[in-house]
Amino acid sequence: MRETDVVVIGAGPVGENVADRAVRGGLEVVIVESELVGGECSYWACMPSKALLRPGAALRAAQSVAGVTGGALDPAAILRRRDGFASDWDDSGQVGWLRGAGIELVRGRGRIEGERRVLVDGDGGQTELVARHAVVLATGSAARIPDIPGLREARPWTSREATSVGDVPPRLVVLGGGVVAVEVATMFADLGSSVTVLSRSSLLRGMEPFAGDLVRDALRERGVVVREGARIDEVRRDGGTVRVAFSDGEVEADEVVVATGREARTRDLGVDDLLDARGLLDVDDTLRVRGSDWLYAAGDAAGRVLLTHQGKYEARAVGDVIAARARDGEVDDAPWGRHVATADHAAVAQVVFTDPEAASAGLTAAQAEDRGIRTRVVDYDLANVAGAGLLADGYAGRARAVVDEDRGVLVGLTLVGPGSGELIHAATIAIVGEVPLARLWHAVPAYPTLSELWLRLLEEYGL
Repeated sequence: MRETDVVVIGAGPVGENVADRAVRGGLEVVIVESELVGGECSYWACMPSKALLRPGAALRAAQSVAGVTGGALDPAAILRRRDGFASDWDDSGQVGWLRGAGIELVRGRGRIEGERRVLVDGDGGQTELVARHAVVLATGSAARIPDIPGLREARPWTSREATSVGDVPPRLVVLGGGVVAVEVATMFADLGSSVTVLSRSSLLRGMEPFAGDLVRDALRERGVVVREGARIDEVRRDGGTVRVAFSDGEVEADEVVVATGREARTRDLGVDDLLDARGLLDVDDTLRVRGSDWLYAAGDAAGRVLLTHQGKYEARAVGDVIAARARDGEVDDAPWGRHVATADHAAVAQVVFTDPEAASAGLTAAQAEDRGIRTRVVDYDLANVAGAGLLADGYAGRARAVVDEDRGVLVGLTLVGPGSGELIHAATIAIVGEVPLARLWHAVPAYPTLSELWLRLLEEYGL
């Protein structure tokens, strides 16, 4: 048995941040991990996927400026570069970081066996961990495999296999229309695959409708077949060929990728009786499980916002509040306080690394309306910004701002176009800071940059 102040189950970026903040707060922490330290984002999601997406975007960015000629993608070199960003699936560097931060690692699968008690099954046997103050679930999420006849038997890829691919399949079918689906379609089209996307709904339906429309059109221009409104009837594998039957016909491919959503890894962790129908725990804004004074969940395991950066934000709040409560210190749990994750509700930023990029912060117009906010929507053609024309000949993009008319503040911004990902954080700051538009008018953007969009949006609004 090993006693410590805090036990964190899961050593991905969320668990690492919880542990780091708790240690900085003067607590002793043991972190438990059954796979690679660093988690999904480091080895099978954020880092390798963006490494695969960047070369194609960079080439098209160069070729979109008159005077630049030539250039070609080298798939083998792209995969080698990806390997570097995934640390060759070796977590020794991350383990070294834990050690340097004063965090103890226990390898194995952790399960809660009682109040503040965690039993870890590892290669060396079982280890019992007892937490004096808190246990935190930071176990992430896994790809959801829908119940489609023959799909599991067809041995589909998930995002893990797609981002760690060694041999690029000549033909690929992607099931889904969300962020993972459109990014996978983009990267494999760049790598030379013939790609078909089958989506039950329009693409990127969680964003403003025009985002999915522009991304779909760009994919089609690069030869990707996109079928929206496709109902998958059956999937079967015959030797090296996968056949997907759907509402409008059948398509053959060498591999099929399932990108139809994710689900929290909270089952079989000793908390099944606390889970709702979606497999989620009911947590407050300090990410503590309601009804408990010792159990927390953060990141995908909490199920609030399934984005790495938002999970790390939650993790910082969790580590800090556990340390504060352990010292009987002051807990700042009012909205926007140090120990809460208020931004989860109204100021989440996201970038979809397709080409063009799609980025958003805060609420869509529909979401704001659902919350009873009296809004005004301001649309603008990004191609009319001087900096856009300098960035790319024939630049195409669009922006939509959602304004709370009663408070005179921005509550949402969606951008589609090259450079959108680096532009969106300004909107996040404006939303979190609740900056009045009349004051935002005095934040003069540099000319000629894409940021001149802010001036144009405010002018369209009437300032």
